[in-house]
Amino acid sequence: MKRVLKLTLLLVALLVSLGIGGLIGVALVAPVVMKPPSPETSGVRPQDEPRPSTKLITVGTGGVTGVYYPSGGAICRMVNRGLDQHGVRCLIDSTAGSLANLNALRAGRLDFAIAQSDWHYHALKGSAAFSEDGSFRSLRSVFALHDEPFAVIARRDSGIGQFRDLPGKRVNVGNPGSGHRATMEVLMAKYGWTLRDFAEAAEFKTTEQAMALCERGLDALIFMSGHPAASLSETTETCDTRLIPVVGPEVAALIDEHPYYFEASIPGGLYQGTPDPVPTFGVGATLVTTKDQPEEVVYELVRAVFEEFEEFRSLHPALTYLERARLVSHGLSAPLHAGAERYFKEAGLR
Repeated sequence: MKRVLKLTLLLVALLVSLGIGGLIGVALVAPVVMKPPSPETSGVRPQDEPRPSTKLITVGTGGVTGVYYPSGGAICRMVNRGLDQHGVRCLIDSTAGSLANLNALRAGRLDFAIAQSDWHYHALKGSAAFSEDGSFRSLRSVFALHDEPFAVIARRDSGIGQFRDLPGKRVNVGNPGSGHRATMEVLMAKYGWTLRDFAEAAEFKTTEQAMALCERGLDALIFMSGHPAASLSETTETCDTRLIPVVGPEVAALIDEHPYYFEASIPGGLYQGTPDPVPTFGVGATLVTTKDQPEEVVYELVRAVFEEFEEFRSLHPALTYLERARLVSHGLSAPLHAGAERYFKEAGLR
Protein backbone atom coordinates (compact mmCIF):
# COMPACT_ATOMS: atom_id res chain seq x y z
CA MET A 1 0.00 0.00 0.00
CA LYS A 2 2.83 2.36 0.84
CA ARG A 3 4.51 1.49 -2.47
CA VAL A 4 1.30 2.36 -4.42
CA LEU A 5 0.93 5.68 -2.57
CA LYS A 6 4.60 6.49 -3.23
CA LEU A 7 4.23 5.78 -6.96
CA THR A 8 1.06 7.88 -7.08
CA LEU A 9 2.74 10.87 -5.48
CA LEU A 10 5.71 10.53 -7.86
CA LEU A 11 3.30 10.53 -10.82
CA VAL A 12 1.54 13.67 -9.54
CA ALA A 13 4.87 15.41 -9.03
CA LEU A 14 5.87 14.58 -12.60
CA LEU A 15 2.61 15.92 -14.02
CA VAL A 16 2.87 19.12 -12.00
CA SER A 17 6.44 19.64 -13.17
CA LEU A 18 5.19 19.39 -16.75
CA GLY A 19 2.58 22.08 -16.03
CA ILE A 20 -0.43 19.85 -16.69
CA GLY A 21 -1.12 18.17 -13.44
CA GLY A 22 -2.03 20.85 -10.92
CA LEU A 23 -5.75 20.15 -10.90
CA ILE A 24 -5.18 16.39 -11.09
CA GLY A 25 -2.85 16.56 -8.11
CA VAL A 26 -5.34 18.52 -6.08
CA ALA A 27 -8.09 16.10 -6.99
CA LEU A 28 -5.95 13.14 -5.93
CA VAL A 29 -4.58 14.37 -2.65
CA ALA A 30 -6.96 17.04 -1.32
CA PRO A 31 -9.58 15.90 1.18
CA VAL A 32 -13.24 16.22 0.10
CA VAL A 33 -15.40 18.24 2.47
CA MET A 34 -19.19 17.90 2.15
CA LYS A 35 -21.08 21.14 2.95
CA PRO A 36 -24.71 21.23 3.89
CA PRO A 37 -26.89 22.82 1.16
CA SER A 38 -27.56 26.54 1.54
CA PRO A 39 -30.92 28.15 0.77
CA GLU A 40 -29.41 29.65 -2.38
CA THR A 41 -28.21 26.26 -3.74
CA SER A 42 -31.01 24.06 -2.47
CA GLY A 43 -33.81 26.25 -3.80
CA VAL A 44 -35.43 26.30 -0.36
CA ARG A 45 -35.70 29.65 1.38
CA PRO A 46 -36.05 30.06 5.14
CA GLN A 47 -39.61 30.62 6.32
CA ASP A 48 -38.84 34.19 7.41
CA GLU A 49 -37.53 35.22 3.96
CA PRO A 50 -40.44 34.89 1.52
CA ARG A 51 -39.85 36.09 -2.05
CA PRO A 52 -42.58 36.39 -4.68
CA SER A 53 -42.12 34.31 -7.81
CA THR A 54 -40.77 36.45 -10.65
CA LYS A 55 -43.12 37.39 -13.48
CA LEU A 56 -41.17 38.57 -16.54
CA ILE A 57 -42.88 41.16 -18.76
CA THR A 58 -41.65 42.69 -22.02
CA VAL A 59 -42.63 46.13 -23.31
CA GLY A 60 -42.44 46.73 -27.07
CA THR A 61 -41.04 50.20 -27.79
CA GLY A 62 -39.41 51.51 -31.01
CA GLY A 63 -36.03 52.45 -32.43
CA VAL A 64 -33.28 53.17 -29.94
CA THR A 65 -32.90 56.79 -31.10
CA GLY A 66 -36.62 57.56 -30.83
CA VAL A 67 -38.68 58.35 -27.73
CA TYR A 68 -40.60 55.08 -27.32
CA TYR A 69 -37.41 53.24 -26.36
CA PRO A 70 -36.39 55.53 -23.45
CA SER A 71 -40.06 55.90 -22.42
CA GLY A 72 -40.33 52.14 -22.13
CA GLY A 73 -37.03 52.14 -20.28
CA ALA A 74 -38.38 54.69 -17.81
CA ILE A 75 -41.45 52.53 -17.16
CA CYS A 76 -39.32 49.43 -16.57
CA ARG A 77 -36.94 51.31 -14.32
CA MET A 78 -39.81 52.29 -12.04
CA VAL A 79 -41.25 48.77 -12.03
CA ASN A 80 -37.96 46.97 -11.40
CA ARG A 81 -37.19 48.99 -8.29
CA GLY A 82 -40.00 47.10 -6.52
CA LEU A 83 -39.04 43.64 -7.79
CA ASP A 84 -38.51 42.22 -4.30
CA GLN A 85 -41.97 43.39 -3.22
CA HIS A 86 -44.14 42.47 -6.22
CA GLY A 87 -42.03 39.99 -8.20
CA VAL A 88 -42.48 41.72 -11.60
CA ARG A 89 -39.36 42.13 -13.74
CA CYS A 90 -39.73 44.47 -16.71
CA LEU A 91 -37.70 44.37 -19.94
CA ILE A 92 -37.89 46.54 -23.06
CA ASP A 93 -37.68 45.41 -26.67
CA SER A 94 -36.55 47.70 -29.51
CA THR A 95 -39.01 47.24 -32.40
CA ALA A 96 -40.11 48.77 -35.69
CA GLY A 97 -42.78 50.83 -33.90
CA SER A 98 -46.53 51.05 -33.33
CA LEU A 99 -47.91 48.64 -35.93
CA ALA A 100 -45.25 46.05 -35.27
CA ASN A 101 -45.91 46.38 -31.52
CA LEU A 102 -49.66 45.92 -31.87
CA ASN A 103 -49.25 42.90 -34.14
CA ALA A 104 -46.72 41.34 -31.74
CA LEU A 105 -49.00 42.05 -28.77
CA ARG A 106 -51.89 40.36 -30.56
CA ALA A 107 -49.71 37.35 -31.39
CA GLY A 108 -48.60 37.03 -27.74
CA ARG A 109 -44.96 37.95 -28.40
CA LEU A 110 -45.17 41.05 -26.18
CA ASP A 111 -46.86 41.69 -22.83
CA PHE A 112 -47.17 45.48 -23.19
CA ALA A 113 -46.67 47.84 -26.11
CA ILE A 114 -46.32 51.54 -26.77
CA ALA A 115 -48.38 52.65 -29.75
CA GLN A 116 -49.66 55.81 -31.38
CA SER A 117 -53.26 56.60 -30.45
CA ASP A 118 -54.43 56.40 -34.08
CA TRP A 119 -53.11 52.85 -34.59
CA HIS A 120 -54.32 51.90 -31.12
CA TYR A 121 -57.80 52.97 -32.37
CA HIS A 122 -57.54 51.14 -35.70
CA ALA A 123 -56.31 47.93 -34.04
CA LEU A 124 -59.30 47.96 -31.70
CA LYS A 125 -61.75 48.62 -34.56
CA GLY A 126 -60.07 46.34 -37.10
CA SER A 127 -59.80 49.20 -39.61
CA ALA A 128 -57.14 50.72 -41.89
CA ALA A 129 -53.93 48.64 -41.66
CA PHE A 130 -55.73 46.11 -39.41
CA SER A 131 -58.75 45.50 -41.66
CA GLU A 132 -57.60 42.00 -42.69
CA ASP A 133 -57.05 40.87 -39.10
CA GLY A 134 -60.31 42.27 -37.79
CA SER A 135 -61.01 43.84 -34.40
CA PHE A 136 -58.40 43.33 -31.66
CA ARG A 137 -61.13 42.79 -29.08
CA SER A 138 -58.83 41.86 -26.22
CA LEU A 139 -56.79 45.10 -26.51
CA ARG A 140 -56.73 47.09 -23.28
CA SER A 141 -55.42 50.55 -22.38
CA VAL A 142 -53.01 51.04 -19.49
CA PHE A 143 -52.29 54.78 -19.62
CA ALA A 144 -51.40 57.56 -22.03
CA LEU A 145 -47.93 58.99 -22.50
CA HIS A 146 -46.52 62.02 -24.35
CA ASP A 147 -47.95 63.79 -27.39
CA GLU A 148 -46.35 63.05 -30.76
CA PRO A 149 -46.35 65.94 -33.25
CA PHE A 150 -45.79 64.97 -36.90
CA ALA A 151 -42.45 66.39 -38.06
CA VAL A 152 -40.99 67.00 -41.51
CA ILE A 153 -37.28 67.86 -41.61
CA ALA A 154 -35.85 69.17 -44.88
CA ARG A 155 -32.38 70.14 -46.02
CA ARG A 156 -32.20 73.92 -46.22
CA ASP A 157 -30.99 73.69 -49.82
CA SER A 158 -33.86 71.39 -50.91
CA GLY A 159 -36.35 74.09 -51.89
CA ILE A 160 -38.95 72.62 -49.50
CA GLY A 161 -40.84 75.29 -47.54
CA GLN A 162 -44.13 73.54 -46.83
CA PHE A 163 -45.54 70.04 -46.83
CA ARG A 164 -47.09 70.27 -50.28
CA ASP A 165 -43.61 70.84 -51.74
CA LEU A 166 -42.64 67.18 -51.16
CA PRO A 167 -43.77 65.65 -54.50
CA GLY A 168 -40.83 65.39 -56.89
CA LYS A 169 -38.37 65.30 -53.95
CA ARG A 170 -36.35 62.48 -52.42
CA VAL A 171 -38.16 61.72 -49.17
CA ASN A 172 -37.64 59.17 -46.40
CA VAL A 173 -41.22 58.04 -45.72
CA GLY A 174 -40.26 55.76 -42.81
CA ASN A 175 -39.77 52.04 -42.35
CA PRO A 176 -42.72 49.67 -42.84
CA GLY A 177 -44.35 48.74 -39.55
CA SER A 178 -43.67 52.11 -37.93
CA GLY A 179 -46.41 54.48 -36.83
CA HIS A 180 -44.90 57.45 -38.63
CA ARG A 181 -44.84 55.52 -41.93
CA ALA A 182 -48.50 54.55 -41.54
CA THR A 183 -49.51 58.11 -40.61
CA MET A 184 -47.57 59.47 -43.59
CA GLU A 185 -49.59 57.18 -45.86
CA VAL A 186 -52.85 58.48 -44.34
CA LEU A 187 -51.74 62.06 -44.92
CA MET A 188 -50.59 61.27 -48.46
CA ALA A 189 -54.02 59.82 -49.24
CA LYS A 190 -55.62 63.06 -48.05
CA TYR A 191 -53.43 64.98 -50.50
CA GLY A 192 -54.09 62.45 -53.27
CA TRP A 193 -50.43 61.34 -53.44
CA THR A 194 -48.81 57.94 -53.86
CA LEU A 195 -45.18 56.92 -53.37
CA ARG A 196 -44.70 57.34 -57.13
CA ASP A 197 -45.16 61.10 -56.71
CA PHE A 198 -41.73 61.33 -55.04
CA ALA A 199 -38.47 61.27 -56.95
CA GLU A 200 -37.42 58.70 -54.38
CA ALA A 201 -39.38 57.18 -51.48
CA ALA A 202 -36.80 55.80 -49.05
CA GLU A 203 -37.56 53.51 -46.10
CA PHE A 204 -34.69 54.13 -43.70
CA LYS A 205 -35.15 53.35 -40.01
CA THR A 206 -34.87 56.14 -37.44
CA THR A 207 -31.35 54.98 -36.57
CA GLU A 208 -30.30 55.50 -40.21
CA GLN A 209 -32.11 58.68 -41.17
CA ALA A 210 -29.51 61.29 -40.13
CA MET A 211 -26.91 59.75 -42.43
CA ALA A 212 -29.55 59.20 -45.10
CA LEU A 213 -30.52 62.87 -45.19
CA CYS A 214 -27.08 64.37 -44.74
CA GLU A 215 -24.90 61.98 -46.75
CA ARG A 216 -27.09 59.99 -49.13
CA GLY A 217 -28.71 62.75 -51.12
CA LEU A 218 -32.24 62.80 -49.66
CA ASP A 219 -34.16 66.05 -49.46
CA ALA A 220 -36.49 65.44 -46.49
CA LEU A 221 -37.65 62.92 -43.93
CA ILE A 222 -40.77 62.50 -41.81
CA PHE A 223 -40.91 61.50 -38.18
CA MET A 224 -43.64 61.16 -35.57
CA SER A 225 -42.38 61.26 -32.02
CA GLY A 226 -42.34 62.94 -28.69
CA HIS A 227 -39.95 65.87 -28.54
CA PRO A 228 -37.08 66.38 -28.16
CA ALA A 229 -36.05 63.22 -30.00
CA ALA A 230 -32.41 62.13 -30.15
CA SER A 231 -32.80 61.08 -33.78
CA LEU A 232 -33.94 64.55 -34.86
CA SER A 233 -31.28 66.24 -32.77
CA GLU A 234 -28.64 64.12 -34.48
CA THR A 235 -30.05 65.00 -37.89
CA THR A 236 -30.26 68.73 -37.35
CA GLU A 237 -26.77 68.86 -35.85
CA THR A 238 -25.22 66.86 -38.67
CA CYS A 239 -26.32 69.01 -41.61
CA ASP A 240 -28.14 72.29 -42.37
CA THR A 241 -31.86 71.56 -41.98
CA ARG A 242 -35.13 73.04 -40.79
CA LEU A 243 -38.52 71.76 -39.64
CA ILE A 244 -41.37 72.33 -42.08
CA PRO A 245 -44.95 73.33 -41.07
CA VAL A 246 -47.62 70.71 -41.75
CA VAL A 247 -50.81 72.75 -42.06
CA GLY A 248 -53.56 73.43 -44.59
CA PRO A 249 -57.12 72.37 -45.43
CA GLU A 250 -56.13 68.73 -45.89
CA VAL A 251 -54.63 68.58 -42.40
CA ALA A 252 -57.61 70.43 -40.90
CA ALA A 253 -59.98 67.92 -42.51
CA LEU A 254 -57.94 65.04 -41.11
CA ILE A 255 -58.25 66.48 -37.59
CA ASP A 256 -62.00 67.07 -38.00
CA GLU A 257 -62.67 63.56 -39.23
CA HIS A 258 -60.70 61.56 -36.68
CA PRO A 259 -60.90 61.78 -32.86
CA TYR A 260 -57.27 60.70 -32.33
CA TYR A 261 -55.68 63.61 -34.28
CA PHE A 262 -55.28 67.12 -32.88
CA GLU A 263 -53.50 70.37 -33.65
CA ALA A 264 -49.97 70.40 -32.31
CA SER A 265 -46.81 72.47 -32.29
CA ILE A 266 -43.12 71.61 -32.03
CA PRO A 267 -41.52 74.14 -29.65
CA GLY A 268 -38.91 76.46 -31.08
CA GLY A 269 -35.31 76.06 -30.04
CA LEU A 270 -35.44 72.31 -29.52
CA TYR A 271 -33.57 71.63 -32.74
CA GLN A 272 -30.74 73.43 -34.47
CA GLY A 273 -31.97 75.53 -37.38
CA THR A 274 -35.53 75.94 -36.05
CA PRO A 275 -35.70 78.79 -33.51
CA ASP A 276 -39.49 79.32 -33.72
CA PRO A 277 -42.46 77.02 -32.99
CA VAL A 278 -43.56 74.88 -35.94
CA PRO A 279 -47.31 74.23 -36.36
CA THR A 280 -48.38 70.69 -37.29
CA PHE A 281 -50.80 67.99 -36.15
CA GLY A 282 -50.23 65.04 -33.87
CA VAL A 283 -51.35 61.97 -31.98
CA GLY A 284 -50.62 60.64 -28.51
CA ALA A 285 -48.42 57.77 -27.41
CA THR A 286 -50.27 55.14 -25.38
CA LEU A 287 -49.30 52.09 -23.33
CA VAL A 288 -51.48 49.07 -24.06
CA THR A 289 -51.76 45.39 -23.16
CA THR A 290 -54.38 42.66 -23.47
CA LYS A 291 -57.18 41.61 -21.15
CA ASP A 292 -55.27 38.36 -20.54
CA GLN A 293 -52.47 40.16 -18.70
CA PRO A 294 -52.93 39.42 -14.97
CA GLU A 295 -54.67 42.21 -13.08
CA GLU A 296 -52.04 42.28 -10.34
CA VAL A 297 -49.19 42.72 -12.85
CA VAL A 298 -50.87 45.69 -14.54
CA TYR A 299 -51.80 47.19 -11.17
CA GLU A 300 -48.19 47.02 -9.96
CA LEU A 301 -46.85 48.54 -13.19
CA VAL A 302 -49.26 51.48 -13.00
CA ARG A 303 -48.66 51.95 -9.29
CA ALA A 304 -44.88 51.98 -9.78
CA VAL A 305 -45.15 54.82 -12.31
CA PHE A 306 -47.84 56.91 -10.62
CA GLU A 307 -46.59 56.62 -7.04
CA GLU A 308 -43.26 58.18 -8.05
CA PHE A 309 -44.63 60.33 -10.86
CA GLU A 310 -42.25 63.26 -10.49
CA GLU A 311 -39.26 60.97 -10.78
CA PHE A 312 -40.82 59.23 -13.79
CA ARG A 313 -41.26 62.60 -15.53
CA SER A 314 -37.61 63.42 -14.94
CA LEU A 315 -36.30 60.35 -16.78
CA HIS A 316 -36.69 61.82 -20.30
CA PRO A 317 -37.39 65.36 -21.63
CA ALA A 318 -40.46 64.13 -23.57
CA LEU A 319 -42.04 63.03 -20.26
CA THR A 320 -41.49 66.37 -18.52
CA TYR A 321 -44.92 67.84 -19.31
CA LEU A 322 -47.03 64.81 -18.46
CA GLU A 323 -50.01 65.34 -16.17
CA ARG A 324 -51.33 62.49 -14.04
CA ALA A 325 -55.01 63.21 -14.64
CA ARG A 326 -54.55 63.46 -18.41
CA LEU A 327 -52.81 60.09 -18.67
CA VAL A 328 -55.92 58.29 -17.48
CA SER A 329 -57.92 58.97 -20.65
CA HIS A 330 -56.08 61.06 -23.29
CA GLY A 331 -56.05 59.20 -26.61
CA LEU A 332 -57.20 55.90 -25.09
CA SER A 333 -59.65 54.10 -27.36
CA ALA A 334 -59.54 50.60 -25.88
CA PRO A 335 -61.17 50.00 -22.49
CA LEU A 336 -58.92 50.34 -19.46
CA HIS A 337 -57.39 47.12 -18.19
CA ALA A 338 -58.92 46.05 -14.88
CA GLY A 339 -55.58 46.46 -13.10
CA ALA A 340 -55.15 50.04 -14.34
CA GLU A 341 -58.74 50.94 -13.51
CA ARG A 342 -58.33 49.53 -10.01
CA TYR A 343 -55.29 51.73 -9.34
CA PHE A 344 -56.86 54.87 -10.83
CA LYS A 345 -59.97 54.45 -8.66
CA GLU A 346 -57.83 53.95 -5.54
CA ALA A 347 -55.84 57.06 -6.39
CA GLY A 348 -58.97 59.15 -7.00
CA LEU A 349 -58.16 59.65 -10.69
CA ARG A 350 -61.43 58.08 -11.91
